[in-house]
Amino acid sequence: MPFLHALVGTARSARHAPRLAAGLTPDDDVLLDAPDGRLSPALVAAALGDPEPAAKLLATTRDAAEWEDRDRYVGRLATFAYHRGEWLDRWREAAPRDPDALLVAAQLAVRRAWESPARAERLRELDPLLRPLTEEAGRDPVPWRLALDHARGAHAGHAVFEGLWEQALLRSPHHYGCHVAALKYLSAQWYGSQRAAFDFAEQAADDAAPGSLVRALPVRAAHEALRPPPGPGRDRPADSGKAGSGKAGTADGPAADGARIDRAADRGLALSAAFAPGDPWPAEVRNLLAYVLVERERWEEALAEFGRTGPHATSFPWAVGGHDPLRRFLAARDRTRAELARRTPLWGRARAIPGRSGPRGH
Repeated sequence: MPFLHALVGTARSARHAPRLAAGLTPDDDVLLDAPDGRLSPALVAAALGDPEPAAKLLATTRDAAEWEDRDRYVGRLATFAYHRGEWLDRWREAAPRDPDALLVAAQLAVRRAWESPARAERLRELDPLLRPLTEEAGRDPVPWRLALDHARGAHAGHAVFEGLWEQALLRSPHHYGCHVAALKYLSAQWYGSQRAAFDFAEQAADDAAPGSLVRALPVRAAHEALRPPPGPGRDRPADSGKAGSGKAGTADGPAADGARIDRAADRGLALSAAFAPGDPWPAEVRNLLAYVLVERERWEEALAEFGRTGPHATSFPWAVGGHDPLRRFLAARDRTRAELARRTPLWGRARAIPGRSGPRGH
């Protein structure tokens, strides 16, 4: 079972930590969305039908105002409940007004609505569920991040979205999840443009504190710019122009701005360098950065980034488009190595072989 493999692998990956600086983690030791040491016990207990560790974990993040961890854990617990929800049902039966149980349930409901062919209608039906969460959230920005995601899929106009965004900022001015939600709304895939997305991401990164994941927001904008343009069957709804001014967003031209994408990658590299190799905290940002570097054919930097990522592969961005994320991560890593090998002169390869100083004459 992938979930149990990931839990076992959390401890296993620690044994390979010294190898990260020397090279890439072996394929068999790369784990997809491996939970951290705080989340793992909650997931193990949930698998056994016990919601108490999850309840204690989320209550701790709420009391300590650990908003970034809280956001991640809510998302991961909702994903687990999507496949095995008995523990969440038990939690809600035992504590029907628990704000953490309600938040996980709301995250799960939004995910299911997003997957419906009648997405916008299904999402609008969730308004009575989401409104009390935001009204009673206090300092917590996570319900507002969920409200922003909900508003995008429900075709909310710009005024509605901006109102939600202002409330999110009042709770946490530099919350990564809320910034990602706003960036998606502003992207060419949805209701904005490539230029609007980059402008927003760069300004947010400039304003963020050193070490904040918001500093990697331009890399998210770069990823959006590298995606196929919106059209039938894409994420963007066919009637997206109904939101706001009535004009659909554009990609600002037939091709993405390569120079701006490279500048975003440079920002991401600077942020990644501030964390230790194999650190799970920036894993998603590092996966995203590696993706962008591969697309830009910056092979040496991409290989170094895969090394810093270590055993921590993440579903985003590799699962976009319905792909097997772990297989796609490993394929991108293999391609990077192959491209670098292809560009290494034969003389240089020969010198790398022990006991050889170069080609010999005959």
